[in-house]
Amino acid sequence: MPDVVKPPCSVTGTAFITGGGSGIGKSVAFIYAQNGIQGLALADINISGLQDVQAELKQAHPHVHVEVFTVDVTKEEEIAAAVQSAVTTFGRIDISVHGAGIGDVPSPTHEFPLAQWQRVIDVNQTGVMLCAKWVIRQMLTQELRPGYEGRGMIVNVASILGVSTPDARMSAAAYVAAKHAVVGLTKLDAKVYAKEGIRINAICPGYVDTPLIHDALQYIPFEVERAALGRPAEAEEIANAILFLTSRMGSYMCAGVLVVDGGYTA
Repeated sequence: MPDVVKPPCSVTGTAFITGGGSGIGKSVAFIYAQNGIQGLALADINISGLQDVQAELKQAHPHVHVEVFTVDVTKEEEIAAAVQSAVTTFGRIDISVHGAGIGDVPSPTHEFPLAQWQRVIDVNQTGVMLCAKWVIRQMLTQELRPGYEGRGMIVNVASILGVSTPDARMSAAAYVAAKHAVVGLTKLDAKVYAKEGIRINAICPGYVDTPLIHDALQYIPFEVERAALGRPAEAEEIANAILFLTSRMGSYMCAGVLVVDGGYTA
């Protein structure tokens, strides 16, 4: 029989996804299940959301093995344990998408409460670093596969506010600082680990209609209308871009910062 030709945006192996209980993370899980992933390790702080996603995936894609892990990304020991458990179950992690994050309350820097600043930085910046730390440690031990897969691929979920700033009425200082930091970390790590066969990129979504910000979108029409398309993204639209980054279609993307913002930063 002739070899089966895989679609250029197909993916294989196992994916580890933080923030997998809702929003972009949930959409990434479904996109991967539809396009060839055999194992999904989903991590989130919301166990009920994770269990719902697990049940939906099992019904829609019974051939995909789905494991869920309750993880607070500000706690290093929980991240390390989830990565190890995923490896124990699946043998390796081929793709890791670091999407866990929280929003911010607009506040100018001179009035910013320190506790609020620290919480946003802990989740959105340090949490991404800790996930990268433990996933990279694992990937460095893995067999180097030929082709675009290498030892593994990582996508850090940043934001358009990691490459630009919002309207002055949206002075979310901690969020902007954290997402800029994620972009910088991605660029550096990509250079450091590319020679080891680990390909790392960041994605910078525009405003996405997810449970995290659905209600807030009505209060910031000036931000949504700033996008050339004049609307927020659907989570699936961002998931499709992440699929591209981790497939053969994105095989020459390394240290990239893929902006998917409907024309917000134009």
